[in-house]
Order: sequence, then C-alpha cells, then structure tokens
Amino acid sequence: MRLERARTALVVVDVQERLFPHIHEHESLERELVRLARGIGVLSVPVVVTEQYVKGLGPTIPSLARALGSAYTPLEKMSFSCCGDDGFVAALERTECQHVLLCGIETHVCVYQTASDLIARGYHVHLLSDAVGSRSPHNRDVGRRRIEAAGAFPTSVEMALFELLGVSGTDEFRAVSKIVK
Repeated sequence: MRLERARTALVVVDVQERLFPHIHEHESLERELVRLARGIGVLSVPVVVTEQYVKGLGPTIPSLARALGSAYTPLEKMSFSCCGDDGFVAALERTECQHVLLCGIETHVCVYQTASDLIARGYHVHLLSDAVGSRSPHNRDVGRRRIEAAGAFPTSVEMALFELLGVSGTDEFRAVSKIVK
C-alpha cells in the first residue's frame, strides 16, 4: 500500500516536554521527528498534532514545534487514543486523507491505541518506526509489533518522504534530499 501525497496526513502523538527526556534514545528520536516535520512541510502534507494533558506533561518539544511551523496547532486530549477525542477525529476528517503517517510517544500506549482505532475506522496507517518511542526499548518494540499486527504498514522517515515525493529532479526532491542527509 503506497503513500499518495494527496491522500496522506501526518499525525504527531504527544511529543511533550516533560515526558520526552525520559524516552529511550530521545536524542535520535528528536532528530528523526524534526527531519520528518521539515520534510512534510516541504511536501505540504497536512499535519494533526496532539498533546496529552498539557497541564501535567507540557507542550510539544520546542524543536519539533519550530520544525512544524504553521502546522503546529496542537489539539489537547485526555484519552490515550487520539480517536477518543472528537476534535482530533474532525481535524483528521478535514484532511480527507486515507493514509495516516503515525509518529510520537509512547509507542505502547497512545500511539498503539491511536493506530488500532484508526485502522478500525478504515485508515491505512503507516507507522514511522524510527519516529516513535517509549521510556523502555522493550515497550517501544512490543508497541511496534502490536501496531503492525493490527494491520499498520512499517516505514521510516526517509522511506516515507521519498515515497511521497515519487520523483527526483524537482525542487522538492532537492529540498527533501538536503533534509535527510
């Protein structure tokens, strides 16, 4: 199931200041998330960002919020699954996407429950396996496996960006190539 730019949206789940430093390998995760956000911006793919209980966990990490630019308009939620919030569901429906690129934290809780619910709603979920994280590598890996077993397609930041590009030799290709180097 290939990604098509006109039918794809990025969902960024709960990459928040107070939890993020406790995520396993958070430095490399941050690099991938920023590369992803910058690349998606070049491609003008719609973005939906969530934040879980902002009072307790804080806002999205600053580097990611900056990389998202004007696409950073977070939706606060209390349910673990993004789909448990009507605002999220409406925002995603407005994108008219069929494919969801999914990233964020924590893989085994909010990302997993969101992926399961999106698949049940008929979306094609593409899990950005290098752009998800949990506090422990074990929980991250179990979360990834459960998400894939539920029917999501595994992908990576670089793979997804080039899949969305489709062709080389364009200004977008040159811009994305610089981002992923």
